[in-house]
Amino acid sequence: MNFPDDYRCGLVAVIGRPNVGKSTLINSLMGRKVSIVTAKPQTTRHRILAVHTAEKQQIIFVDTPGLHRKSGKAMNRLMNRTAASALADADLVLFVSDVTRWTEEDDDVLERLKAARSPVIALLNKVDKVHPKEKLLEGLAAVSSRFDFAEVVPISAMKNENLSHLMAMIPKFLPESPPLFPEDMYTDRNEEFHVAEIIREKLTLMLHQEMPYGLTVQIERLVREPRGIAISAVIWVERDSQKGIAIGKNGSVLKKVGRAARLDIAERLGQPVYLELFVKVKSNWADNEKDLMNLGYEAP
Repeated sequence: MNFPDDYRCGLVAVIGRPNVGKSTLINSLMGRKVSIVTAKPQTTRHRILAVHTAEKQQIIFVDTPGLHRKSGKAMNRLMNRTAASALADADLVLFVSDVTRWTEEDDDVLERLKAARSPVIALLNKVDKVHPKEKLLEGLAAVSSRFDFAEVVPISAMKNENLSHLMAMIPKFLPESPPLFPEDMYTDRNEEFHVAEIIREKLTLMLHQEMPYGLTVQIERLVREPRGIAISAVIWVERDSQKGIAIGKNGSVLKKVGRAARLDIAERLGQPVYLELFVKVKSNWADNEKDLMNLGYEAP
């Protein structure tokens, strides 16, 4: 593929408080699932690049953990540092907020944006939930008054509202540069990472209350065989009591998670999948930086 001299390429950080729709937005903009999505805050724990290549530009979206106030554990602090690092590296920032609800955590994110050197586009997400539509004008005016945004754009990440307008707007904020990634690459993460994330997504959707924040998933084996893909994964929890919850009575939770994950993984990888899940205890792993690094978490 030959790239014109005025080709544009850059990093676009997607920033916001937890559970505001950042990963849903990136998946919708990409037209495929790059990041897992649940209704629970702090589902995204890692910095994930989503690479959108077109004839005249390559947009590298940076999906980040939600910036949040509770930073007691090492994992929470690491997630905040990961989001802040993405903000520092970005050529453009997309600040996502929920048009139906502004919180103190939104104010916290806004304070960080004031130190950003890059232009910031404010995205008011979930406009499909605003009734009557006149209220949307109030929301736009309120957000516009809080910061000197380059643009303020109402969107619905879930319903794909106004996303084509946003995609057309982004390239003008990116530097002239050849692409940084091959045109057939859509994420920087490997198969093992995405398989682990799919399993964690299914667990998070199935378990309630605080349990999802005390578990992580590590792939021990992923081998392509003639009959399909053989995968062994460990679900790490912090306490013995959590192990029983993750397994369920007579293994019921593990069976449901395994079935749902296997179907998603097979669809993603295009082959039958044979999945083994094990639950193990690693005491207080989420508050130990060495354990976090060993489990695949990265220090920015």
